[in-house]
Amino acid sequence: MYINEDGFEEADGREKQIMNYTLNIKGRLLSLEHPQVMGILNCTPDSFFAGSRKQSEAEIAERANQIAAEGGTIIDVGAFSTRPGAQEVSEEEEMARLRRALPVVKREQPDMAVSVDTYRPDVARMVVEEYGADIINDVSEGGKTGIVDTPLEPSQGNVPAIFTMMGHLKVPYILMSVQGSLKDMLKNFSGEVEQLRAEGCKDIILDPGFGFGKTAEDNFKLLKELDKLQALELPLLVGVSRKRMIHQTLGVTVDEALNGTTVINTAALLKGASILRVHDVKEAVQAVKLVEAIRKG
Repeated sequence: MYINEDGFEEADGREKQIMNYTLNIKGRLLSLEHPQVMGILNCTPDSFFAGSRKQSEAEIAERANQIAAEGGTIIDVGAFSTRPGAQEVSEEEEMARLRRALPVVKREQPDMAVSVDTYRPDVARMVVEEYGADIINDVSEGGKTGIVDTPLEPSQGNVPAIFTMMGHLKVPYILMSVQGSLKDMLKNFSGEVEQLRAEGCKDIILDPGFGFGKTAEDNFKLLKELDKLQALELPLLVGVSRKRMIHQTLGVTVDEALNGTTVINTAALLKGASILRVHDVKEAVQAVKLVEAIRKG
């Protein structure tokens, strides 16, 4: 490590590799020595990629089994669209959607790790305590913003309510940044990780939040500098699947953005990503295999 001009620790060229980090999934250990692929399952009617929308029991079961068959190791279940312009979904409706989806996912794939995409503390508690969810994936950076850019109120003094809840639940937590610059991201992550650890949350995964609070230029600059986040010595999750930074840059539709997604996922792996969150599991798994072959060569 060395200290860069902004005052942050930074990994040198010899250290740009996957760190050997292990997640505790309710007593089962999931090693991140080899990058893992998280498949997206949206039990919503309005997620930006139509192919990810699964609402009936049969559709949810089929998608869970597809993620497993294609080599995914984590299923990320979302009940609240995070796309630009998405409509606010009440907490009650979010819970109702998850109550329909999670039993099906657990029935079909009882041995796979299940993540739930939510920023609401009571939803997090419900899915972990009642339905056995293994990971909470929070896209609000601990309540800095709601899905439709609505500020969320922290509790317990300056500690976000979701941080306090994660300390209680004792499951891995994905902390996503809504900051536009790497400097602000590093500064905020450092303080937030300290707060989470003080609350008793041990397994923390960092998501730089491509597409959240960032311009296209911000997104590509962040990708170029992604390895600098390794200074925090925590695993990195990257979620760029079919996002605007890809399809608008290429001048294609969301449906045509698979090839671009694979290119960006490959770049992220080479920059140290430990988990890829994707719609297209098979292609992401192939990218992981090829990048690992490059590293071995």
